[in-house]
Amino acid sequence: MLISTKGRYALRVMLELAQYPEGDYIPLTVVAESQGISEKYLESIIAALSKAGFVDGLRGKGGGYRLNRKPEEYTVGSILRIVEGSIAPVACLVDDNTQKCGRSTCCRTLPVWEKLGELIDNYLDSVSLADMACDGGVE
Repeated sequence: MLISTKGRYALRVMLELAQYPEGDYIPLTVVAESQGISEKYLESIIAALSKAGFVDGLRGKGGGYRLNRKPEEYTVGSILRIVEGSIAPVACLVDDNTQKCGRSTCCRTLPVWEKLGELIDNYLDSVSLADMACDGGVE
């Protein structure tokens, strides 16, 4: 599993929005400038987050984006799954099963990958935006 730039930037966008007072709409230009990320690239990320119901958008003067929940209600895992799709460590564990391995019934390494996937999911789902926003450190 390799988290893409899109996944890393999605976390940065969400963390940026979490820094503002609840309810404030933040223009994407402000987020892009603050994070040093192309506004054009952020548009695709914020569109996915908005479609998934993680942020609210408002057009026009005074518009922008905002979180629609408290930072502690967002997990790193949930954000990454929106922009990355699966975060499974190997293709045969991807939920859509398009990469189904013909050896899965006799694969002696499958339990290792399943346990690794479980550990990754549990850890990423245990870290919230609030955890990251506090001091940037997590345990």
